[in-house]
Amino acid sequence: MSLKRLIKFSKTIGFRVAAWYSSIFIFSALLLFFAAYYFFSFTLKNQDHEEVLLELDHISSLYKAGGINAVTNFMVKNHSSPRTKPLFVRISDKTNRTCSIISPELWKDFDTSKLDKLFLDDDRIWIQLSAIENDYVLEISPARLARNHRIQVGISSEGRKKTLHGFRNVGFFIMIPIFIIGLIGGSFLSYSTLRPIRSIIRTVRSLDIKKASGKVPITETGDEITELAILFNTMLDNINRLIRGMKNSLDNVAHDLRTPMTKFRNRTEMALRANNDPDLLKDALEKGVEESNSILKMLDILMDISEAETGIMNINRHLVDVSVLIDKIADMYQYVAEEKGIIFKISTPINIQIEIDSDRIGQAIANILDNAIKYTPSGGIVTIEAQQIKNELLIKIQDTGVGISSEDLPMIWERLYRGGKNQTEKGLGLGLSLVKGIIEAHNGRIIAISEPGKGSTFTISLPGRPLNPS
Repeated sequence: MSLKRLIKFSKTIGFRVAAWYSSIFIFSALLLFFAAYYFFSFTLKNQDHEEVLLELDHISSLYKAGGINAVTNFMVKNHSSPRTKPLFVRISDKTNRTCSIISPELWKDFDTSKLDKLFLDDDRIWIQLSAIENDYVLEISPARLARNHRIQVGISSEGRKKTLHGFRNVGFFIMIPIFIIGLIGGSFLSYSTLRPIRSIIRTVRSLDIKKASGKVPITETGDEITELAILFNTMLDNINRLIRGMKNSLDNVAHDLRTPMTKFRNRTEMALRANNDPDLLKDALEKGVEESNSILKMLDILMDISEAETGIMNINRHLVDVSVLIDKIADMYQYVAEEKGIIFKISTPINIQIEIDSDRIGQAIANILDNAIKYTPSGGIVTIEAQQIKNELLIKIQDTGVGISSEDLPMIWERLYRGGKNQTEKGLGLGLSLVKGIIEAHNGRIIAISEPGKGSTFTISLPGRPLNPS
């Protein structure tokens, strides 16, 4: 593996997860080993000291019972046979000169003559006498037998150091497989943990940009990675739905723009062939301006819908009197309704105030009201009703018009959709799409209920506690 690839690999999440796990596992094992080593060393030292103190107490008892001869006989008898941990026993006079050392050949590695120069009191202190050539230590505890004699009992640290050395060797050989297990465990943990992320990466790489198809497999672990996979699949569904919506919208826009642009071109060509006929030129210009306004209006509405759907529509909220807003919109359509022979009814409580964008909500109500009047025959009824229910403001617009078929009803919110009987009516097919976008930009919702031949009911629900001034 080249140095560049190695550096790149060391920056991956998988490498860091494996390295962290392995490091923590190996460090924990080392920490546990050192703790065990310290505890084992402390235990061995305490055992040696306890053995020395027990021997010292026993010898002191013998001295009190039979004097120095009893002590000498006991030491010769009990220390003549070899022991795994021989004890150093020294008897001295009151000036601390050595009277006798039991089995002195066992302690030739230590310069015991140094003990003659030390003042050894009866306090249970520990004296350490280093070996001449090795790093062993003779640990001695003194005691006063009587006014004329003192005794010191000690033990060499050689046996303890050999035991600890063996323990260290065993620990070293144990740490090798622990180190290997830590690396393997870290690699396995990294591989298993990041498997869903690798699935996401493979899915992203295999995505068809035209379709955004593909799914990340969902595990049943219920952890954060599973949640990420679910969110990723949801995002893919949304992207796929957005692509389909964009394609349909572009198809519809292209279809609806083709007619006015064709008319615009035909009139322009006719005007160019008119041999400077002023009337024909003027008519072509007027029609061109009319078609241009229609196209610009369509594009503006499409931009508003896109802003609403993507959540970037500028909503200027302020306190609005709902009854005043509805009365103002109704006044604009009152004359049209009367001219068509439609009965117009308004039912709104007085002084219900709520924080909304009055221009946007007014635009949404006007669009629904315009459709209601457009598709309601003479003698029909159009009703606008507003009411407060808990923390919601409901605005209901009901008509007795031609209604909407069950096949068309789910599609009325789509851009540029004009279904069934509406194909003959003049319009862009963007009104209800814009209405839905405006309401959702206010965190509200709109519901349509309709039956062919019996009319339609549109209910707008806006959140927020309406304010009723007293």
